[in-house]
Amino acid sequence: MLAAQVATQLMAHDALGAHARDELGISEILPARPVQAALASAATFAVGAALPLVAVALAPEALRMWAVALSSLVFLALLGSLAARAGGAAVIVAAVRVTFWGALAMGITAGVGALFGVAV
Repeated sequence: MLAAQVATQLMAHDALGAHARDELGISEILPARPVQAALASAATFAVGAALPLVAVALAPEALRMWAVALSSLVFLALLGSLAARAGGAAVIVAAVRVTFWGALAMGITAGVGALFGVAV
């Protein structure tokens, strides 16, 4: 009982420490690993970038633009749902969110390219 009271008092005075420990899993025993996080992020981005390249390699030349756009959205949905599942979040909501923002970014990029006459 005394340990619970001490823990409650410590959390009341160190909200950031309590959040780091309880929500993020960061403690003296299990510290943050920024290099590991950076390497995992780099690997994820590399895989995410390689997947549409496969679509480019397999699609006929006339359909490459659409193949890249469509495959990118499909892979965004897949990777978003995978990340949500790994993090314990709602899979469908995450997949829709990531796909929507990816599609919006592609649309804006195409619009800016068309505006400046550099669309391919």
